[in-house]
Amino acid sequence: MTNETILTGQVLSFTRSPFDGDPGGAARLDAALLIRDGIVVATGDSAAMQTLAPNAPRVAYGDALICAGFVDAHVHYPQTAIIASWGKRLIDWLNTYTFPEEGRFGDPGYAAVMAESYLDLTLAHGTTTAVSFCTTHPESVTAFFEAARARNQRVVAGKTCMDRNAPETLCDTAQTAYDQSRTLIDAWHGRGRAQYAITPRFSPTSTPEQLEALGALWAEHPDCLMQTHLSEQRDEVAWVRTLFPQARNYLDTYEAHGLLGPRGLYGHAIHLEPRERDRLREVGAALIHCPTSNTFIGSGLFALAARMAEGHRIGLATDTGGGSSFSMLRTQGAAYEIGQLSGTALHPAQLLWLATAGSAQALHLGDRIGNIAPGMEADLVVLDLASTPAIAQRATRAGNIWEALFPTQMMGDDRAVRAVWIAGQERHAR
Repeated sequence: MTNETILTGQVLSFTRSPFDGDPGGAARLDAALLIRDGIVVATGDSAAMQTLAPNAPRVAYGDALICAGFVDAHVHYPQTAIIASWGKRLIDWLNTYTFPEEGRFGDPGYAAVMAESYLDLTLAHGTTTAVSFCTTHPESVTAFFEAARARNQRVVAGKTCMDRNAPETLCDTAQTAYDQSRTLIDAWHGRGRAQYAITPRFSPTSTPEQLEALGALWAEHPDCLMQTHLSEQRDEVAWVRTLFPQARNYLDTYEAHGLLGPRGLYGHAIHLEPRERDRLREVGAALIHCPTSNTFIGSGLFALAARMAEGHRIGLATDTGGGSSFSMLRTQGAAYEIGQLSGTALHPAQLLWLATAGSAQALHLGDRIGNIAPGMEADLVVLDLASTPAIAQRATRAGNIWEALFPTQMMGDDRAVRAVWIAGQERHAR
């Protein structure tokens, strides 16, 4: 039996990247969209949608904005409970908060509770797809994929691998990292809406032997993504230099072991040398911008506009729990603020694109999620552009959709998220 629904409101879809030409002209607004069996069939005026599906129920959202659901390209769901822990630098933060908490995820029950909690929290903020590091425990990966499957939610995740410079109870080996990751790929990759990401945490916590094993695994499964961290903080870069004295730079520690490629996701990537930037662009790898984390942990300012001008593929992320918010709205606001400090004012269209289509393209999923267009999966967020008195009084002065949206990007939170649809089903409503 066909399942059809018509949604009405301000339906925003991108027609091109707002980083190419006038940002304000990169999208179109329609009054309605038709969903059939979890897929967007068409957008247009309400009468046209009714003609296409005369018996379809209608859900009216008034003047709310309907756009693609947010795509969070770099998170650590096991850090949900330690988000906003008091200020430490990266290495201290890992040792003080992250590793003790991640040690609990060998318990399948605890992992299941935290996976449910993370997906509930982020759904309330409009996130429909997340790319998560799990822990070294295979149970943590299974828990995340199972929780997402129950929601029919598209996610990417992988077992974090590390065999040195971490608590012994959290370390695996080169062989177990390979074996357990391969087993999880067989169990989950491409099943339903799940995709696997091979996941070395970062070079300092993997021996060359482990990096080599994971590079071999990626070569055997080239349709998987690979996620890791790169050049987040200057003292981290210096540490890598001592651990890999033969490497030309930080990126070389991955490239030398088969962990550089077009389906690679490199979190943070703030302090890159020119050669690193050139190689990442040449292979088509993705840089993942984590603005709230970069400021919260004091990592530095990612030069987004400069990297875009160089032709890089870039996604946007909260980096839970190093990032200080589950909200991709707050993340858009933080990206704007960092852009200002870097000398570039990002347009509201560019911020929204990064949180939706841009991140989807970074994941090589731009043909399925991240935009509203015929044939795309119906993962949607409905935004109330007057969710608080402060936002409402500013939005009344807006002269166009971007002026109306920008106050929500700067001051909005979960109160702005009126509804969230996953695969054509409403999964959250205020």
